[in-house]
Amino acid sequence: MIRVGIVGATGYGGAELIRLLAGHPQVRIANLYSSSSQGEPLDQVFPHVYDLGLPALSAIDAEHLSKENDVVFFATPAGVSAKLSPQVVELGGKVIDLSGDFRLESPAVYQEWYKKEAAPETWIKRAVYGLTEWNKEQVAGASLIANPGCYPTAALLALLPLAKSGWVAADSWIVDAKSGVSGAGRGVSLGVHYSEINESIHAYKVGSHQHTPEIEQEITRQSGAETTIQFTPHLVPMTRGILATAYGKLTNEVSQAQIQELYASAYADQLFVRIRPAGSHPRTKEVYGSNYCDIAVHVDERTGRVILLSVIDNVVKGAAGQAIHNMNVMFELPETMGLPLVPLFP
Repeated sequence: MIRVGIVGATGYGGAELIRLLAGHPQVRIANLYSSSSQGEPLDQVFPHVYDLGLPALSAIDAEHLSKENDVVFFATPAGVSAKLSPQVVELGGKVIDLSGDFRLESPAVYQEWYKKEAAPETWIKRAVYGLTEWNKEQVAGASLIANPGCYPTAALLALLPLAKSGWVAADSWIVDAKSGVSGAGRGVSLGVHYSEINESIHAYKVGSHQHTPEIEQEITRQSGAETTIQFTPHLVPMTRGILATAYGKLTNEVSQAQIQELYASAYADQLFVRIRPAGSHPRTKEVYGSNYCDIAVHVDERTGRVILLSVIDNVVKGAAGQAIHNMNVMFELPETMGLPLVPLFP
C-alpha cells in the first residue's frame, strides 16, 4: 500500500484528494497536515468524511512528511510548497505539488505573476510538469511533480494538438474561460459571497492572471514556437467546472475533418481525454465529478478560425484527479485506478 500524506487537508483540493483516495485500492491515507487545525479530527472540519477512520490533523514538519509517507500531496496556497518540497525530496520522499510553486521555469516570471518568493531554481528545473497526457514518461520517473493549474489543464489539452501542428498562428490564440466558484478556494471573501456572485458573471484579473505564463510556457515547450496568448478568466455562479473556449487563426487551409482526425489521433491512447464528435457543444455538467476533459473542435470557414471547446471539473481534472493520475503513473499503477470513470449526472 502507498502511504499518502496530504498537506492542506482542510481546503477544497485536500478534501477532494481525500474523497478520491479513500476509494483507491492501493492507497492508505496515512497523514493529514494543517497549519491551522492541528490535533483536530478532520470530520470536525468536513463532516462528510465522518467514519472513514482518517488520522487527526498533524503539524507540518519536513522530516515527518518524508519518513511517514511514500508520497506527499501539497494542496496549499502559493509559497508553502516552495519551502517544504525540496526538504521532503532531499530526505527521500516524493511530492506532487498542486500549488503553482514549481510550474514556471523562470523564478523571475513566478515572482512577477505570483508576487511570492520563488523556489530555488535548481528545484524548479528538477520538477516535472504533470500534464499527464503530454509528459507521461517524465512523470513516471519523477520525485517532484508540478501539478498543472485548472485553467491551464483545460486550455492546454485543447490547444496543444493544433499548436504542435503549425496550422494556427502562434500569436493568435485567445482563450476565454469560465470557472465555478470552488476555484477560488475555501477562504471567505466578498468576491465569493453568495449574494455577490449569485445570478451574475464577471471577468477578473484581465491580462494579469497567473496562469497566463504557464499556458504560454507549455505551448512553447511542446510546439517549439514562441507563443503568446490572450487569456481572460470569468467567474460564474456554479460550484464546479471550467469551460474554456479558445480561438486561433488558421494559417493553412484545413478542413473540419482533418482537425477532427488530428485530435482523435493525438488522444487515441489517453484515457481521460474524450474528443467529441463534430458539431458537439460539451457542457461542464457532462464531466462533473470526473477526471475527464471533453473537447470539441469547430472550424469557422467564414473567418478562417478554429474554435475549441474544452470542459473539465476544476477540482478533479484541474486539481486532485490529475494529481492522482500522476501518482498512479509514478507508482506504475493502472492510470484509472481510484478515479471515477462515469461523471455525476444530473
